[in-house]
Amino acid sequence: MSGNWETGNGRREPRFASVRRFSRAFGRRAPLLVSRFPIPVSRFLLVLLLATPQPALAQTRGTPALAELVDGLGVSMRVLVIGAHPDDEDTRLIAWLARGRKVETAYLSLTRGDGGQNLIGNELGEALGVIRTEELLAARRIDGAHQYFTRAYDFGFSRSAEETYAHWPREEILGDVIKVVRAFEPHVIVSVFSGTARDGHGQHQVAGMLAREAYDLAGDAARFSEQEFGAAWTPLKFYRSASFRPKEATLSYNAGEFNSLLGRSYAEIAAESRSQHKSQAFGVLQRKGAQMGHVLREASRANESTDAKAERSLFDGIDTTWTRLRPAMRCTASRAAFDSIAIAKSEARRRLDVFEPGKSATALAAIARLTRRAINPDASGVAQGQCRTTNADAIASLATLRDRADEAVQIALGVAVEATAEKASGVVGESTAIRVVVYNRGNLPVRVSGDALASRDGSSNGNGAVLLRPDSSFEYTTTLTPERTSQPWWLTQARRGDLFALPIPAQAADVDPDALQAVIRVGFDGGETTLTTPVVFRFADPVRGEVQRPVAIVPAISVTLDRTVEYVPANAPIERTIRVQLRSAAQSSQDVRVSLSLPNGVSADSAHRTVTLPTFGAVRSAEFRLRGRLASGTHTISATAESAGEKYATGYIPIEYEHIRPQTMYRDAIVRVEATDVKLPAKLNVAYIPGAGDNVAPALRQLGIPLTVVEPASLATMDLSRFTTVVVGPRAYESSDALVSSNARLLEFAHGGGTLVVQYGQYEMMRPGMMPFAITINRPHDRVTDETAPMTVLAPTHPLFNVPNQITDADWRGWIQERSLYMPRTFAEQYVPLLSVNDPGQEPRNGALLVTSYGKGTYVYTTLAFFRQLPAGVPGAARLFANLLGAGRK
Repeated sequence: MSGNWETGNGRREPRFASVRRFSRAFGRRAPLLVSRFPIPVSRFLLVLLLATPQPALAQTRGTPALAELVDGLGVSMRVLVIGAHPDDEDTRLIAWLARGRKVETAYLSLTRGDGGQNLIGNELGEALGVIRTEELLAARRIDGAHQYFTRAYDFGFSRSAEETYAHWPREEILGDVIKVVRAFEPHVIVSVFSGTARDGHGQHQVAGMLAREAYDLAGDAARFSEQEFGAAWTPLKFYRSASFRPKEATLSYNAGEFNSLLGRSYAEIAAESRSQHKSQAFGVLQRKGAQMGHVLREASRANESTDAKAERSLFDGIDTTWTRLRPAMRCTASRAAFDSIAIAKSEARRRLDVFEPGKSATALAAIARLTRRAINPDASGVAQGQCRTTNADAIASLATLRDRADEAVQIALGVAVEATAEKASGVVGESTAIRVVVYNRGNLPVRVSGDALASRDGSSNGNGAVLLRPDSSFEYTTTLTPERTSQPWWLTQARRGDLFALPIPAQAADVDPDALQAVIRVGFDGGETTLTTPVVFRFADPVRGEVQRPVAIVPAISVTLDRTVEYVPANAPIERTIRVQLRSAAQSSQDVRVSLSLPNGVSADSAHRTVTLPTFGAVRSAEFRLRGRLASGTHTISATAESAGEKYATGYIPIEYEHIRPQTMYRDAIVRVEATDVKLPAKLNVAYIPGAGDNVAPALRQLGIPLTVVEPASLATMDLSRFTTVVVGPRAYESSDALVSSNARLLEFAHGGGTLVVQYGQYEMMRPGMMPFAITINRPHDRVTDETAPMTVLAPTHPLFNVPNQITDADWRGWIQERSLYMPRTFAEQYVPLLSVNDPGQEPRNGALLVTSYGKGTYVYTTLAFFRQLPAGVPGAARLFANLLGAGRK
């Protein structure tokens, strides 16, 4: 099946089961998808569907995928793994369960990783959360599991559960975890963390605690009402990961087990999955051979009296057979359907032929049909609903079987659907043309429903359906009128503190309610199935080859400013250009009138500008020259665009990386202006070498600092003598081999009389030759996560606290997320420590700001979180950094 998501590895991922989790997650509270979205035999519909990343076998196609699905028809167990962040997942356990044992597996990450750092771009905060969400979904498409999140925003590192709960409302996050457990209905829960101080990170501790609380309380309908949190569910066993303490394990497994069908081990699959966390630099080797994983049983309702170390499986003590579900069949019709499933399974296995997959289609279709009847049989003479099973385990297990059988039917038939748009985006409220092509690449004739089909090689049966013979195709053109923009759903409302505002959905995989999907009904002599595929924009990249991207729904005109926060020097003349960027998604040329709303004391060279956007996809800018003065404090500037009687004041920022699906983030066309009392060292000329996740250079330019961005590759030949100061960005040495190779030149620059300011690095800074004198960094590293932690100035008279800006207690106010990270624990005596800081209850650390004379010049090493403070417009951070730039200069 085509119509696939863009991926970074060049593979196209089939979406056979793109809606499987929707119907199963709602279980007994919602009808099956076919009845929820009725598709008459005589019609072909394009509808807006809940679009989820392919939850199983996404990286396997053709008969290997078919064989995997058939092999999994007999498995009805479910396991939920719970962690705090996207990269906390136990990918080896997940891949071994989902791909190796065909267990329905899911990972619940409490957060989207918004508070982390970014090694591939400069997105931080919510934008980084969007990237890391997509990285997790890319990982799930590889290892075959499902994905869930809670509403918790990752506010950054914390030292304890108590500190974490100061940010997250405990009952609300616990309620989210309960909701996920009840939606997924796992037999077994595995917590990545212990729920103790041993976990280190406070969010890790909370994840471990909430996992156990959810195991204990998910079945309590009195405390967590079924109306709000879903029908009660009682997991049977609870484990904790013991991979880092194998001696405590009660059960071990070999993720390095080789799968001859896939040609890989589950550990190799897990390594590929793990390597999707590219923003966190988590690429790993795909090692062959035995790879042992370990878990510790902590609680069991199934075999509590059995010695945990005698277990041979996660499911010891649990009835894993299908016969456990038969008592849940409530009438003769449902029991008859249920009993027939075993016969159909045997027939599907018997007919499986890797060279002629169509042979198994009839038996597979029978399984899907029988599971539907077993869940909700159409029994004559029985009141409607009385025959429908209400047993949660039966509904979930049968729904999984149905979805696997449906997907297997689609692979066996070899029918593929492409749904493509002519353009990469559509406009809210305007029709978008969609071209749909259905290909029969199998060896069985099929019937495809549709009206007024422009048929190529297919013949109509006179009832609006088309008979599609092998090696033939037909195409159909239709239009859609989307009502909402496409964007990450959890960002459509502003956060409430460190909690996203919108309730989490019951279904898995972070479904996008506004994604466009094509849906058709395909019938053949042995049954029928429904195929769905996302509507994509398809093009050929000269290097990557075919690329398919989901169609983005955007406003006709998008209005953005370059930044959301900017500095200006307070009470000083302002001469600055504000650029308003306009993007058109309209079909025809438009004249757009752009105006600014300015604070008192500032004026523009024009009240408005008129810009012509010639056609779809055009990007133009309107520039305004601002002059005036602003008093110290916070001010705002906003932009508005008008065209054809409509006003536009928001726009989108694309987030695009090859390894994830492209996303659009929306923001108002507003910039917060921080007028800061800052003085600059005289005659500065700064070279700035960018680091990872680094937005510092633009902030320095806004302060009026003459600055040249220097790429590491040019250092080997660049003449640095014209600069007074060289600044190295955060984690720059980790992210650039070229910088490491040229580091001697930077030290030469300082030794010859220049000022070298290096922002924090990680353990690479301990390597000989990285710094002029040695430091050590503890494991785990010393950091101060309380952004309000008191700062003790160790040398109040030192020039860095007095020239040209006198640093006072007020300059430490308003900092965000954290004070310092990766602080040196020890350092050579040549360094002068200038600050002492610590989190509450921790020992003071003196490594946040070190300075030393080096030859004729000065070397400054700082682990203060300037990479967060300066882009956020923190006034005190700007004043202190200005002082650092003049370190050692007269």
